[in-house]
Amino acid sequence: MRHLLNTLFVSTQGAWLSKDGENIVVHLDRDTTKRYPIHILESVVCFGDVNATHPLMGFCAEKGVALTYLDEHGRFIARMQGPVRGNVLLRRQQYRLADDGKATIVIARNMLIGKISNSRAVLLRAARETRDGGTPNGARSALSVAAKYLGDTVKDLDRPLSLDVLRGKEGDAARHYFDVFDHMIVAQKEHFRFTERNRRPPTDNVNALLSYVYSLLTNDIESALEGVGLDPAVGYLHRERPGRPSLALDMMEEFRSWLADRLVLSLINLKQVRPDGFSCSESGAVMMSGDTKKAVLNAWHERKQDELTHPYLGEKMAIGLLPHMQARLLARHIRGDLASYPPFVWK
Repeated sequence: MRHLLNTLFVSTQGAWLSKDGENIVVHLDRDTTKRYPIHILESVVCFGDVNATHPLMGFCAEKGVALTYLDEHGRFIARMQGPVRGNVLLRRQQYRLADDGKATIVIARNMLIGKISNSRAVLLRAARETRDGGTPNGARSALSVAAKYLGDTVKDLDRPLSLDVLRGKEGDAARHYFDVFDHMIVAQKEHFRFTERNRRPPTDNVNALLSYVYSLLTNDIESALEGVGLDPAVGYLHRERPGRPSLALDMMEEFRSWLADRLVLSLINLKQVRPDGFSCSESGAVMMSGDTKKAVLNAWHERKQDELTHPYLGEKMAIGLLPHMQARLLARHIRGDLASYPPFVWK
């Protein structure tokens, strides 16, 4: 079992990072610094106006610690890493399967089954916890109807379908899911109302939270894929584009709803984030304050420490280890050790 190493998130604007011996030093202002031994870290993620010295960059590359830069909204900018690790034979087989239409469809379909099944489970759980007085157009009814549609979609994935059809069904399922997302927000509705998914940049508080947490999740999955020797850029469900971590986005789909979305809903409904922690720029982009980002990061770290039993392996593990375990299962399938890739399905 792989130990759950830490990710250092630096979101204080104007901070800079340097090397001192075997430590990463974070300089927050003229008099304040924090030190982190590099051996306890797996990656460093910098948000917005955060800089790193050249010696530190080389140090991170030498120690295999990825250094990732995101803008202040959480959008990916660049990732710096040392020499590629992992088995070249595994990566070559990964590329072969990506060029094999039938193999691609099988992997993409299984990942979609995981995504849509987990989205359905989130809606069903919300419906059980929601009271709408029995009205046909109430929140519980809307959530139940959307969950049924997702359940029917999962069943439909059992028949032979082209990759384009699979992508279309994924889009339809996502629309039905987000159409009822606002029903799962039960507190602070005046300031946290969801109408549709928007990004680049997000234009409301809920989408700002979703985009931020999705960025954290993508970074964790990229690290997990690289850790087993897979190329995060070569995927099966998402189309390949320069600079796009297609495989990380593929695997992320299994974790979006039950991990990222549920965390955002908890932050809002438990009032762990407040309306005054968000601001809107002249361009219409919604930004989070430093304190709000810290609250989200703390909740993210705490959630990753929670434990559950893996539905396929039957082993108890920290949630933060799940991307690493799914990456290993995918690598085993690509090598031919598993007949099919078993997606993570929340139960």
